[in-house]
Amino acid sequence: MKPSVTRRIYHDPLHGAILLDSRDPTEHLLIQLIDTPAFQRLRRIRQLGPASLTFHGAEASRFTHSLGVMTIARRAFDRLSQLHPVLIPYRPVVLCAALLHDIGHGPFSHTGEELFGIHHETWTRRILRETVVIRQLIDGFDPELLDQIEQVYLKQHPIPALWQLVTSQLDCDRLDYLMRDSYFTGTSYGRLDLDRILMSMEYDPITQQLVVVQKGMTAVEHYLIVRSFMYTQVYNHAKNLAASWGLERAFQRAREHLATGELWADEVIKAWLGIKALDPIDSTSPHQPLSLHHYLAADDGVMYYHLQRWQYHSDPILADLCRRFIHRDLLKAMDLSHYGSNSQKEMLQRVFQRLEDIGLAPSYYAGLRISVSSGYTLYQRGINILTEKGLQEITDLSPLVQALVQPLQKTWLIYPREIENYLENG
Repeated sequence: MKPSVTRRIYHDPLHGAILLDSRDPTEHLLIQLIDTPAFQRLRRIRQLGPASLTFHGAEASRFTHSLGVMTIARRAFDRLSQLHPVLIPYRPVVLCAALLHDIGHGPFSHTGEELFGIHHETWTRRILRETVVIRQLIDGFDPELLDQIEQVYLKQHPIPALWQLVTSQLDCDRLDYLMRDSYFTGTSYGRLDLDRILMSMEYDPITQQLVVVQKGMTAVEHYLIVRSFMYTQVYNHAKNLAASWGLERAFQRAREHLATGELWADEVIKAWLGIKALDPIDSTSPHQPLSLHHYLAADDGVMYYHLQRWQYHSDPILADLCRRFIHRDLLKAMDLSHYGSNSQKEMLQRVFQRLEDIGLAPSYYAGLRISVSSGYTLYQRGINILTEKGLQEITDLSPLVQALVQPLQKTWLIYPREIENYLENG
C-alpha cells in the first residue's frame, strides 16, 4: 500500500513553492477544494481575459492567481494570529475565502462580465452554496464555515480584519494580481515590496480592523502608485479596449443570428447568449436564466471554439468580427478625451459615414468607449495608519495618496484600420 501523501506543492513563479500540509485540517480542506472540478475549471480561464493579444505573456490563469491570494493571505494571517491569538480560530475562514474568492469568474474574466452582464462575486457565492462536492467539503469541516466565508465576501463579518485581508483597499487579492499581472505582461509597474507590506500589517484589537504601522506607509504609498500605473498602462491599454469592444460586437451579432435560428452553437453557448434553444412549436421562446450547470461548463476554450467556427459563418459581419479577434487583426483605438462631448459625437458620425462608403456596417466597426482608472477611495474604510495619535486614514497623512484620489476617465474612438489614413488626414 502506498503511503498517504501528506504534502501538496505548487511551484509558483512569484511565491516559489506553495506547500500545503494535509496534516493541518485547514490545509487538508484547501487541498480538497482545489481538487474539485469547479476550482480546476479556473485553469481554463485567463486572468486578464483577451489581454494576451496586447501583452503576449499575459496567459496566467485564475487558478494560479487564486493560489497566490491564498498564499499571501496565509502569510499575513499566520503572522497576525501569532501576535493576536484571538484570531486563530478564524484561519479556515480567511484561507478558504482567499482561495475561493474568484471561483465565480466566467470566460474572459472581467471582460466576460461586460460581455454577458454577469457578476463573478454573485456566482462565487452561488457556486459555494449549490455545488454539491464543495458544499459537502465545507459543511463537513464546519457547518458554520460557509456562512462566515459569505460574510467575508459581503464585508459583513463582525471582525472587519478578516474581510479586509480578502477584499479592501489593501488586500491579498490586489497584492497578488498587481505583482502577477506585471510579471506576465512583462511590465515593471507592478513590482511591490510585499515583505515590507505584510510586516507592516497589524490588527487593532479595539476596532478589530486591519491597520498599517506608520513605518510601513512608504511601502503602501508605493503599492497605491503601482496600482494606478497598472490601470492606466495595462488594464486600460488602448489595444485591450479595442479587443474587448470587437469581441463584444461579435457576440452581439451572434445573439442576433441565434434568435432567428441562423447560428450553430452548443447548448452551453446558447445558454450564455441568453436565448433558450428555439422550440419547434414556439419560436418565440423567452430569455432563460443561466443555470449553474451551464455556467460551470463554459471556459475560455469553449468560447474560442465557437469563435473559430463562426469565422466561417455565411454572414460576412459575424465571420469578419470573429476572424479579426482570432487572428489579432484588431480594431484600433484613438484617444478623444481632449475633445468635448459634441466634437466626439461629430467625429463618430463622420467615421460612420466613411464606413458606409467603404461597405462596413458602422455600428459593428466603430463606437465610443469610456475607460475609467479608479482613484484611491475610502472603499470599505480605506487604509488606516497606526500613529502615535491613533488611527489616521492614509489620505490625511500622505500628499502622494491625495494625488491619487481623482479617477482618470478617457473616451476612445474605436475604428478599423481600413479608415486609419482617413482619420490621420482628416
